[in-house]
Amino acid sequence: MTEPALAPRLSALIGAALLAAGRPVSARELAETLDLPEATVQRELEAFARTLAAAHLGFVAEAVAGGWRLIVPPALAARLSPLLAPPPLPALSSAALEVLAVIAYRQPVTRAEIEAMRGGSAGTVVTLQERELVKVVGRSDTVGGPLLYGTTARFLLDFGLGGLEDLPALQDGGFSYLLRG
Repeated sequence: MTEPALAPRLSALIGAALLAAGRPVSARELAETLDLPEATVQRELEAFARTLAAAHLGFVAEAVAGGWRLIVPPALAARLSPLLAPPPLPALSSAALEVLAVIAYRQPVTRAEIEAMRGGSAGTVVTLQERELVKVVGRSDTVGGPLLYGTTARFLLDFGLGGLEDLPALQDGGFSYLLRG
């Protein structure tokens, strides 16, 4: 089969896969499923995303959390909010956002390290775990073996990050600019 004949069919398969999966799907996963080279699938994913964006169809392909997914562009989402499910959880408190920032930038990190950086309690770790934004990733080698926390794929999804390398750079003040007070 020649490449031109493969492209339209591959594009349709990729679109169908992203729609059906309902979660980010990696190029590797698609390549394994479709029995094609990963580089071919990656090229087609990028072309598919450009085609959707140019067509202004009301949805786009987004690279996030190590995979690709179909989303409603943010410019349209506000107008469609009554139709989008589920309703969002209440916003995270500033304390929870501070703890999340410490974990995201310093992971793996212990609760004591979080509290030392914040100068206060890290009690919101439980809330962040319940929302599947952070998880226990191991134990420290220090005395008592405290739990180590890190972010999850859900964190990447919710914040629209392809990976941790996409976290915004820290300002000149270093990490402390993230913490208020």
